[in-house]
Amino acid sequence: MIGNKLNVAIMGAGSIGGTMADTLMQMKSARCYAIGSRNKNKAAEFARKYGCKKAYGSYEELAADKKVDLIYIATPHSEHYDNAKLCIEYGKPVLCEKAFTANAAQAENLLGFAEERNVFITEAMWTRYMPMLQTIKEVLDSGVIGVPTTLTANLGYAINGVARLNDPALAGGALLDVGVYTLNFASMIFGKDVKKIISACTYTKTGVDEQNSITMFFEDGKMAVLNSSMLSVSDRKGIIYGTKGFAVIENINNFESMSVYGSDYKKIAKYNRPEQISGYEYEVEACIKALKCGQLECQQMPHMETLRIMRLMDGLREEWGVKFPFE
Repeated sequence: MIGNKLNVAIMGAGSIGGTMADTLMQMKSARCYAIGSRNKNKAAEFARKYGCKKAYGSYEELAADKKVDLIYIATPHSEHYDNAKLCIEYGKPVLCEKAFTANAAQAENLLGFAEERNVFITEAMWTRYMPMLQTIKEVLDSGVIGVPTTLTANLGYAINGVARLNDPALAGGALLDVGVYTLNFASMIFGKDVKKIISACTYTKTGVDEQNSITMFFEDGKMAVLNSSMLSVSDRKGIIYGTKGFAVIENINNFESMSVYGSDYKKIAKYNRPEQISGYEYEVEACIKALKCGQLECQQMPHMETLRIMRLMDGLREEWGVKFPFE
């Protein structure tokens, strides 16, 4: 820590790392202290752009820096396990991008290792940390749409040209990149008691899923229909249907607003998200709070929930026959 600011280091100098760095530059409680890349020149360029004090040409050097308080991992899914393990070996708290790892076995090993070493780690599923999530839950709990029985969630981007998403060796596919948001949305709204899942997908030439459809049936009779794609641009909406009306969430990937409609299809109310830097600040603030309290996980994204979602995705990939070469 320098003053009251947490020294955050970023592992991976890509676009997501850039968004986090830009966010940290505007935060009062944290700073972008260091960047680590396998390419020293790329790290130096990133440091110049975002005002990082340190630029490292290896991840080990970054993890070894004693002034680093928290490491944000923004590398491909396939690398998360090794990258996070390295950080834990050096006793460094970790905020790891979603999908947390490539599969549940990796997640179990990693979380077990972190517990053994008494090191904090959490998954950067940013929607879980957003204040707008609390607003959504409070509105639903008020009974304004009656009893919620069904939800739909769509998330798609035209990103099939991105090389890593087509590469099985990098844990590519739509599920781990965008489908993870639809699964988390369903879990945040309807809970974890899943009775049955029916799903299907289409495939890229390389054999990973390019778009998928997932229907989840819950023990209490609720149902969630989830679609994700790396082929097409979707409306990104999450819609929750109840016995007296329905609620439309704009952008399940970064909640923008919630519009509530009655049984006559007329809008009753609209709730907008509070002003934000990027939305990434909330997960950083949650990490700061947890670290100050000596906790090893964030209550917004408990380890058991990370494991549960990873196991769901393992089951889906098994059903589709999508296996990564390192598995």
